[in-house]
Amino acid sequence: MRWLISQFQKIPQRWRGIFGICLFGLVASLGAVGFQLVINWIYQFGFIRTSHSPHFLWISLGVISMGSLISGWLLSSFCPEAAGSGIPQLKLAFWKEFGHTPRRVAWVKFVAGALSIGGGQSLGREGPSVQIGGSLASTVAGWLGFAKQNKRAAAAAGAAAGLAAAFNAPLAGVAFVLEEILEDLNSRFLGAVLLAAVIGAFVVHAFVGPQPAFELPRIGEPTWRAYLLIPVVAAVAALVGVFFQRWCLQLRMATKKLHVVPRMLHPFIGGIITWGIGVAVFYTTGRLGVFSLGYEDLSAALNHRVVWQVAAVLCVAKLASTIICYGLGGCGGIFSPNLFFGGMCGVVIAGLSSYFFDLTDSGKLLLIVGGMSACLGAVVQAPVTAILIIFEMTHQFALIPGLMLAGLVSQAVARSLNHTNFYEEVLLQDGHAMEHIIPPRDLQSWQNLPASAIANFDPVTVERLEEKELAELLRRAPYRYFPVVENGKLKGILARTEIDEARAENRPAQLLPASTIRPKQTIRECQNVLIESVAGIVVLTDKPEGMPLAVLTLHDILRTQIAMSEREG
Repeated sequence: MRWLISQFQKIPQRWRGIFGICLFGLVASLGAVGFQLVINWIYQFGFIRTSHSPHFLWISLGVISMGSLISGWLLSSFCPEAAGSGIPQLKLAFWKEFGHTPRRVAWVKFVAGALSIGGGQSLGREGPSVQIGGSLASTVAGWLGFAKQNKRAAAAAGAAAGLAAAFNAPLAGVAFVLEEILEDLNSRFLGAVLLAAVIGAFVVHAFVGPQPAFELPRIGEPTWRAYLLIPVVAAVAALVGVFFQRWCLQLRMATKKLHVVPRMLHPFIGGIITWGIGVAVFYTTGRLGVFSLGYEDLSAALNHRVVWQVAAVLCVAKLASTIICYGLGGCGGIFSPNLFFGGMCGVVIAGLSSYFFDLTDSGKLLLIVGGMSACLGAVVQAPVTAILIIFEMTHQFALIPGLMLAGLVSQAVARSLNHTNFYEEVLLQDGHAMEHIIPPRDLQSWQNLPASAIANFDPVTVERLEEKELAELLRRAPYRYFPVVENGKLKGILARTEIDEARAENRPAQLLPASTIRPKQTIRECQNVLIESVAGIVVLTDKPEGMPLAVLTLHDILRTQIAMSEREG
């Protein structure tokens, strides 16, 4: 590693950034490909090879139980932020921590995600691939000497390479990072994202092959009947996506408040319920699609080998299992399940339509892929990504007009029923409003934001000034100034240096006067108050001398201004 760092430092400054992006993309895509191969190996061993064995029931139960238990233990003991999809967590790290993520995130996500998804839980690999890629790139950037505040390019490049390698879809990887994580199609990180996605495509071609995720026969131009049915399929698939988002997040919220069962057992409960649903569907239909990614059954549906009645059963069972797995804290994404829901909706509507008029194989295929794109687009509300990922997973140009039509209907339905996408809802549940984290595009808009948008609503306050309490405060809190509260009212500001001096001189600590503003006052007004404050800290209160709600420092303002200038650049 020292040799690598020394060699990197010898590269001319103008080429160092390009070399770094190439290295970030390579490491991230290798991590994503390795993640995919491990998932496939575990799933083949635990489910595919044993599906015709008389011991399938007990082998599958053992695999999903052990995988869920180990995953739950890793997530609860080492890295809770590795639970779930990983995309919201990476987005939060990109904007709030300048792209920096702890080193433990990558290995916990890799192991827990592989055991969860390969072990049969109904989750996808795209979210973990994005988080693993972004985390690995961030770690490598740190090894190469990048400061914490300069890791955004690494995180974005790693995310794009990870998604490109996960689906063999570099265009979709670029579009998703720009649409969802950066929220800016003209971002200054566009070059880094493009280069990393290309490297991800090369890596997946080298280790997995250049073939698309789904092998389809060459299709002709769909008929007008299929185009008439596409809006119907898109609307139904979008409604399924909306239903999934609402119930999944409601269960997630309920699980966060559930303290009776230890957190490490939550994924285990989800795995056992999924196993029950999955084996019931398997012994009824002969299909394993409820478990893991479900790509074998989705591929069969695309090749017209699944009747609509079986598709309906698979859709309902997969929907219930994914809601349970994700809602109970499983480690995996939601791309693959939503592609599955939408595809099966297309099969069902194509099958029912056959009772009224004939559809060609090309028309049926268009309905299936249209449902896939519509369901995914409704949940992530990233229509360009939803279109590109289906195109790159099938390599069929004739599907593009139908996918675009499905995307329009899907967005109309989803945005009228859900105001935010799945990932932003997850962050809101965790107490992170993105409008408080992502800076606006111009200075005037930023200065007119309420001060509450960038304030810290979890301040460390002092209620007792006894020496023992103050000593404990210094031990657990690294801050320089602390609001002092007495009888529910703000009394003043206590400086860290004053605590030390008062303890050394054996005298009571003296308070500094507090500068206060109301939460709805603008950042422009807050700046003036902050300049005039004695302690360099402003306290947000509901009324003068009221209870402190939040604190705001010069560091908070500068960090947001830096983020805004980077976004403008």
